[in-house]
Amino acid sequence: MKNILLIIEREYFTRVKKKSFIILTLLVPLLMMGMWGAIFWAAMSGVDEKKIAVIDDSGYFVNKISDNEMYSFEYLDQNITEAKKAFPESGKDALVYIPENIMENTKSVQIFAERGVPLELKSKVEGSIEREIENIKLTEAGITRSVLEDAKMNISSETISLKDGDEKKSSSTAATVIGFICAFLIYISVFIYGAQVMRGVMEEKTSRIVEVIISSVKPFQLMIGKIVGVALVGLTQFTLWIVLTLALFSIGGQLIGDKLTGMPDMSAVQSANLPPEVAAQMQQNAQSGGIPSELLPDIINAAGTLPIATIIVSFLFYFLGGYLLYSSLFGAVGSAVDGETDTQQFILPITIPIIAAFIIAQFVMRDPNGPLAFWSSMIPFTSPIIMMVRIPFGVPTWQIVVSILLLIGGFIFTTWLAARIYRVGILMYGKKVTWKELSKWVFYKG
Repeated sequence: MKNILLIIEREYFTRVKKKSFIILTLLVPLLMMGMWGAIFWAAMSGVDEKKIAVIDDSGYFVNKISDNEMYSFEYLDQNITEAKKAFPESGKDALVYIPENIMENTKSVQIFAERGVPLELKSKVEGSIEREIENIKLTEAGITRSVLEDAKMNISSETISLKDGDEKKSSSTAATVIGFICAFLIYISVFIYGAQVMRGVMEEKTSRIVEVIISSVKPFQLMIGKIVGVALVGLTQFTLWIVLTLALFSIGGQLIGDKLTGMPDMSAVQSANLPPEVAAQMQQNAQSGGIPSELLPDIINAAGTLPIATIIVSFLFYFLGGYLLYSSLFGAVGSAVDGETDTQQFILPITIPIIAAFIIAQFVMRDPNGPLAFWSSMIPFTSPIIMMVRIPFGVPTWQIVVSILLLIGGFIFTTWLAARIYRVGILMYGKKVTWKELSKWVFYKG
């Protein structure tokens, strides 16, 4: 045990003290903040207003397509043929033609542009024409738009869990988001830190350092120490990423709030022809630089409906369990080969289950209690991701316990299997290893 602790200590501090670890740990939160800052800057900088010419032969839509912050529409009283000839010199960005028979042929609208028509412009023109045609037909039927709008109702449902006879609010949106984030972090960590274990083993093998090390410790102790040491490095890095990201986003939020507070007006909102209550709400949000105060209770309540303690504890376990299971196999591959190029034939079969789990997770989000969700959350090779998707929706305790026991059993099996390969492969040089050769190593005595 003492030797394993010494190896863990060596692996941990050797990697944590590297410049690459320090730079990457600091760089990732900064890149995230920079990305969001760039998006905010691009959104705040605005878009140049595009000038659109409109020829309406039907006469129904004059001044019906309203301007907004991106497009201004000018209605021309001329022939479409002449307008197309004059278009290159007109300074307009696009030309919209509405034919006389638009009511009979709704697919006859044409939009001309030199370099292609933006989807947003196409959607706005089509939406404005559709709305006006609806108004015309409603009027002919004796129904006004105001009557139709009054008939529309905005229904918002409240989800409630009846587990064990107690009523408890739930939030499917919050559960989906949290489950996906946890699953994605485990998915990424398996690849990043599993690959680190594999490369670390290969480096020690190719440099012959391992020959000196195993004179003092057993190969199994060396492998376990390396796996656990890298796992602690991963937890350290994830913790620092979370802390630094939260700190940077908190500072950035204050700066963005000050920026928005200092804005003289909200012309973009005012020119968007939004309902007065919506425009007023957007004005309030921009001036406060944050989330509307009336929405904060909803967000807090949504988070409060989730089993937070269960999610945190489960994430830590499945993070470590999934990593340990796969990293032992990565370590075995690293011991069996002499170079990076030789790993490809072994890595693909190992990574297929974790990739499949991430794909299955998309379907599990739609039915977290279905047969596919249940069985894939029991199989050790897929349970770290699938169970983390299911837990925010609420999973019976017995299923979590069974899944944990099976994952522990899976880790013990893969560690035993990897150790059998590791003890032979770590001292094997200059030989191209095949799957058949690996299977023989597993049953070697000694």
